[in-house]
Amino acid sequence: MVSCGADTVRALECRDGEAATHLKLISIIVIFVTSVLGITSPVVLAHLFHGKPIYDKAILLIKCFAAGVILSTSLVHVLPDAFDALADCQVASHHPWKDFPFSGLVTIVGVLTALLVDVTATSHAEHKSPSEYLPVGTREDSSSGVCGKKSVELRIESGGPASICSSEENRGGEELLKLKQRLVSQVLEIGIIFHSVIIGVTMGMSQNKCTIRPLVAALAFHQIFEGMGLGGCIAQAGFSFGTTAYMSFMFSVTTPMGIVLGMIVFSLTGYDDSSANALILEGLLGSLSSGILIYMALVDLVAVDFFHNKLMNSDHRLKKASFIALVLGSTSMSILALWA
Repeated sequence: MVSCGADTVRALECRDGEAATHLKLISIIVIFVTSVLGITSPVVLAHLFHGKPIYDKAILLIKCFAAGVILSTSLVHVLPDAFDALADCQVASHHPWKDFPFSGLVTIVGVLTALLVDVTATSHAEHKSPSEYLPVGTREDSSSGVCGKKSVELRIESGGPASICSSEENRGGEELLKLKQRLVSQVLEIGIIFHSVIIGVTMGMSQNKCTIRPLVAALAFHQIFEGMGLGGCIAQAGFSFGTTAYMSFMFSVTTPMGIVLGMIVFSLTGYDDSSANALILEGLLGSLSSGILIYMALVDLVAVDFFHNKLMNSDHRLKKASFIALVLGSTSMSILALWA
């Protein structure tokens, strides 16, 4: 059985409910403000650059930085915390937690869940009638997925441009791409919300002032970088103003609401962040969100941009700059693991 003696003594020395509550109230305001700044900055930048020659390149670089942030969040922040929670002496000394690495298993479940959602939604979009993505005037001649024979003959006889059909097909492809980007942003936000709720509830339930004090500043930077990651994906997806505002608001309030929820849970049940039930919940939800974020970062962000992006493949300098942005994003978020 793992000894908890040393940890218990240190926790008692730092346990101060009044000081902890004061720090939590400060953290709610600080985290909300930094979350808003983080998620809105890429959206505002995208709006400012929209229509300018540098717009596509700027969006791509922001997205690569975002991919690095999200990858680091999943592998350096969320997954180690999940393993630590289930390896805690109050959990790991009992069955079945000491018999099997549940963190790894639930992470795989998260990856497979994200894959299932991705494949199902993409398949549904691709199997819709191509006419749904084409203007009314070209729908009857597009049932085969390419230009209908009749429409080609009419264009040749009338001397019309032969490129009209391909441009309409490209427009349909762009619509499918937009649907994919929006799906990525929405699933990504779900994974990040899981993570943010865990952070908030854990802090809200904690009565350890020694743990909370350094977390306030560290989580402020954490939310800025994580917000930039999600905001970059939202900016590229081209959501309406209402949807963008809603997604930004949900990200910004999730961690503060988690803190409030944690404070309420502690006041009602007496459970704090070191109780066995809280640790199990933290470990399982953390593992699940880690799996989702790993899949989204590697498959839907890194792989799509570095292997299937025409703009990047046609410009080697842009590819190098994108890789540097990816490294900077992952490095920035990884450094924060020293404090949070």
